Amino acid sequence: MTGSGPSGRGTETGAAGRTLEPGHAGRVSRFGKRADLVVHEEDPFNAETAAVALAEGPLTPTDAFYVRGHGSVPDLDSAAWRLHVHGLVERELDLSLSTLREAFRERTVSATLQCAGNRRAGLVAIRDIPDEAPWGPGATGTATWTGVALADVLELARPRREAAHVGFEGADLCSQPKPPERFGGSIPLDKACRPEVLLAWAMNDEPLPPVHGAPLRVVVPGYIGARSVKWLERIELRSSPWEGYFQDVAYRLLPEDETPGPGVGLPLGLIALNSDVLSPADGEVVAAGPIEVRGYAFAGGERHVARVDVSLDGGASWSQAELLEDLGRWAWRHWRITVDLAPGEHEVVVRAWDSSAATQPEDEAAMWNPKGYVNNARPRVRVRAT
Repeated sequence: MTGSGPSGRGTETGAAGRTLEPGHAGRVSRFGKRADLVVHEEDPFNAETAAVALAEGPLTPTDAFYVRGHGSVPDLDSAAWRLHVHGLVERELDLSLSTLREAFRERTVSATLQCAGNRRAGLVAIRDIPDEAPWGPGATGTATWTGVALADVLELARPRREAAHVGFEGADLCSQPKPPERFGGSIPLDKACRPEVLLAWAMNDEPLPPVHGAPLRVVVPGYIGARSVKWLERIELRSSPWEGYFQDVAYRLLPEDETPGPGVGLPLGLIALNSDVLSPADGEVVAAGPIEVRGYAFAGGERHVARVDVSLDGGASWSQAELLEDLGRWAWRHWRITVDLAPGEHEVVVRAWDSSAATQPEDEAAMWNPKGYVNNARPRVRVRAT
């Protein structure tokens, strides 16, 4: 994806810089995905959702949902698959998918997942970030997830007193670490015991697709997508956080000009308050007069979106947008507002507020970091009214 100005918006491109032709929209590409996804890498498959698909409604269609992979999609036999629960537990478990379905209460949660690198393109436009995909604002999506509560499985395993973290390991072998290792990460035990954290086998009321982690994945609402480990095969109760590459090196917020290394920087966990404009598109030509502006806002952790404001004069004055359907505390809020545009050039600026009274930083320049994470600056869209 190539940027055009501070927002990093612009022409949508596929792998190897291929522009995705408008006539391809709606056709199916790899893994049953729509052809209008912005493909950053073919293998491992990495693709973000087009704004038009995010704008369709509060739930993101499965065939348009973004994909973040670190290794090839593993070919797993769901009948032979087993989940191993071990570590600091009184009782180790080996569970089949049918046992999970039969032995535990089924639960469904509407939750937003968001990649830590969402909106990285805006930071790349300020200063290059080598070896990191220039994700635009589409590395996010909301779905209904169905499975069992991780807490119910942990209760059966009976964590020991010294257990403080729950680690997850998937079946995907990733070549980025040296030597290669399976993708993994952990969350605090307190969070793992919350009812919203699921071991999910379904997405949007359909069987979980292989590209999204079938036969079973973790869904950790409020945390960066990297903690919702796909193709789950192992759960380990631990006294300390996961020490693998993707938690100890990769997904960390580094000081400017710092070199990545084990334990360097701050580990990423809770998602920062963020928002984006879904319509109109950056650079779009619109008819002068009333126009509806639409977008989304999301607050991670225990917070929720409380308000969204829109400005047409660089932040000198603001108007409050309408928050749309509420899918629950773990999902984003779509919003809309009608503004009146005189003929000429305009810049639409958005700021979201969360339930802790926090809002988004003013600009992206102050957010730059060596890995391009946590870009939650106020989004800006330029339009021309005629």
